[in-house]
Amino acid sequence: MKVKNNTILLIFLLLSIQEGVSQENIPYLKKIGNKTHLVVESKPFIVLGGELGNSSFTSIEYMKPQWEKFKAMNLNTILAPVYWELIEPKQGQFDFELLDKMVAETRKNNMKLIILWFGSWKNSMSSHVPSWIKKNQDKYPRAINERGVSQEILSPFNENNLNADINAFKKLMTHIRDIDQGQQTVIMVQPENEIGMLPSARDYNPLANELFRQKVPSELMGYLQENKENLVPEFFNVWKKNKFKTQGTWEEIFGQGYATDEIFMAWYFSQFTEALVKAGKEIYPLPMFVNAALIRPGKIPGEYPSAGPLPHLMDVWKAGAPSIDMLSPDFYNPDFEYWNDLYVRQDNPLFVPEHKFDNSVGAKAIFVIGHYEAVGFSPFSIESGLNSELAQAYSLINQLKPLLAANFGKNKIEGVLLDKDKILTTVVLGDYEFSFKNSYTLGWEAGAKDDVWDLGGALIIQTDNNEFYVAGSGVVITFKNWRKRDQIVGILKNEEGIFENDKWKVTRHLNGDQTHQGRHIRISHGDYSIQKFQLYEYD
Repeated sequence: MKVKNNTILLIFLLLSIQEGVSQENIPYLKKIGNKTHLVVESKPFIVLGGELGNSSFTSIEYMKPQWEKFKAMNLNTILAPVYWELIEPKQGQFDFELLDKMVAETRKNNMKLIILWFGSWKNSMSSHVPSWIKKNQDKYPRAINERGVSQEILSPFNENNLNADINAFKKLMTHIRDIDQGQQTVIMVQPENEIGMLPSARDYNPLANELFRQKVPSELMGYLQENKENLVPEFFNVWKKNKFKTQGTWEEIFGQGYATDEIFMAWYFSQFTEALVKAGKEIYPLPMFVNAALIRPGKIPGEYPSAGPLPHLMDVWKAGAPSIDMLSPDFYNPDFEYWNDLYVRQDNPLFVPEHKFDNSVGAKAIFVIGHYEAVGFSPFSIESGLNSELAQAYSLINQLKPLLAANFGKNKIEGVLLDKDKILTTVVLGDYEFSFKNSYTLGWEAGAKDDVWDLGGALIIQTDNNEFYVAGSGVVITFKNWRKRDQIVGILKNEEGIFENDKWKVTRHLNGDQTHQGRHIRISHGDYSIQKFQLYEYD
């Protein structure tokens, strides 16, 4: 996929040489083999995160008892909002005292911080903009729905709205640079939160209407023509219906209807966000991502937040906002693997910044790190309780970090996620084909007869031709050699253990009933653990 050359990081580094700043002094994304990973303090970093509830980061007192809970769940990163209304309560007067204290507490607890900028939009709405913006609608106009009713959503078509947000975001990025450059406590930034238009598919502000009647911008059309063969199928088919026209208004090129309204809106949301991100990165080029509220079944644009960074609009967002590093999904629906598969198209790195804090998060965290080599994973409202499944999953991933990092991008890592509907999946690593099943299929565990099964989740790493590590819960594994199909594959050795100071320590040698007399590798539900095993062939 060809995109505009993003030279912001290069420019920053060249200009910073005189000030003693190097790439090692700032977190960055790096292509490792065929995957993209976050690098912090010169080492690959996996975000084992938790996102705070929307109002939790407003008080040091509220946060004090939460840190021990975060440690108990083995988090290494907190995702926390910074609120425009609190840092700029009066126009041009900025207050970062709360942020400074939170950064200090994060460092004190040996964690990292991802900043969520609650600026112009949070869950589509403009509820976190300062009062001086809310009260001056003439200068800072709102979006208008198709019935002509003003919404509590700043219109992305107005320069005053954009400039005010840019000014505040630049102050924020300047402050983060000044207090954190070299320390690398703040490792990424999310500009805005779940951008999208409600309750209409697009804004009907007078300026929006005027632009909707004009020709589609040449920047978008140029991108679409240059990348025509690589567009996501959903978008490709919309354009195809109108015979791939390259000049005309939005409706002339894409047709009439909600789909065109959404494409139009996505372009201008992405352009607004690009201006914000570019301005921020020129000051301090931390990796930046945008998140999306996913589409609920049966909903049309405007019934869900229209025009956000959704997978069917990836091409519009990539064309309109090339400075954004990742498009990221927020999960409150069950179709986890389906949506993630859509997001990793076009080499988009996967980061799950927000997931419902339920009993599935442990298995899903392990799965995304294994299957997608994801940048990280983060349940929402992490302070609301202790989750032993997440704690155990994060512990395993943390122990495996050196092995994972050594094998990133080499096609030696995989992951599986299994439930009652998907009880079997197959993985190929090297010469071996592994069949993973949910361990409930054996019928031996409590819960096997329940209507709804707990998820089984695991990741597997190949460390030698016939040597593997598997970590997770609720899986049973059988195997065969796809190159030597006339031979039987057996277990040469099977160990359960832990990593202490990056050294493997055996806690049990497994055989007999634990391996079904040498016929499978098994980790039961709830027994989050790591096993090392070696295979061999016999006639």
